[in-house]
Amino acid sequence: MTTNTSGAEGAAAALTDAPLELRGITKSFGAVTAIKNFDLRVEPGEIVALVGDNGAGKSTLMKIIAGVYQPTGGEILLRGRKASLTDASAARAQGIEVVYQDLALVDQQPVYMNLFLGRELVRGIWPFQILDRAEMARQTQELVDELDVRIPSAKATLSDLSGGQRQAIAISRATHWASNLVLMDEPTAALGVAETAKVESLMMRLRERGTAVVVVSHNMEQVFRVADRVTVLRRGTQVGTMRTADTTHNELVSMITGLAG
Repeated sequence: MTTNTSGAEGAAAALTDAPLELRGITKSFGAVTAIKNFDLRVEPGEIVALVGDNGAGKSTLMKIIAGVYQPTGGEILLRGRKASLTDASAARAQGIEVVYQDLALVDQQPVYMNLFLGRELVRGIWPFQILDRAEMARQTQELVDELDVRIPSAKATLSDLSGGQRQAIAISRATHWASNLVLMDEPTAALGVAETAKVESLMMRLRERGTAVVVVSHNMEQVFRVADRVTVLRRGTQVGTMRTADTTHNELVSMITGLAG
């Protein structure tokens, strides 16, 4: 017996074809509930900011999406399909990349080796394979040119670059490997004004490429500059999600602190 999918069912499936959808995500550590019934849908080419005070649950939620923690309850959907992110490797295999605060880069290696860290290209036939440095450098240069990352060369040693340039390389690496989503944890926390502006410009380019981004930020001005929507967490509870164009700095602060009515 053959079952045909109706037009309505097909339309419903298309509506769920988002890079990321969280449904009722809950996370408990023993008797402590860190995240309670959290819902979020992120569209292609959308930047969603996750804000909240220290201890609000932002890092826990990011680790759930990145596969570091498994939710106690709820569902994670990637491109409309339920996903089981059992560990960080499973999340990466599903096209989720993370830009951490410590960047996870190797200072004494060239830019191109950092871009392909753990995924190095090789040539030749096993067991006589060698690193294909030329191809990695070529692909890296092509990517940084496309994203307008201003570095001397893909062959430059990472330790010779500025903090902003290093952050841009970390974001470029995530962009290169992410097919679903890029997660960013305070991507400009340690940067000056000029370098912050460069990283924010790179985030805008990700949006133009259709990349979905979830960013944790304590910088409210930055949230309004780069994010399409913002979701507020307070003590593990989702207080609200709204378009940045439809809210204000004062309203967000009130929601974060619990002063909102």
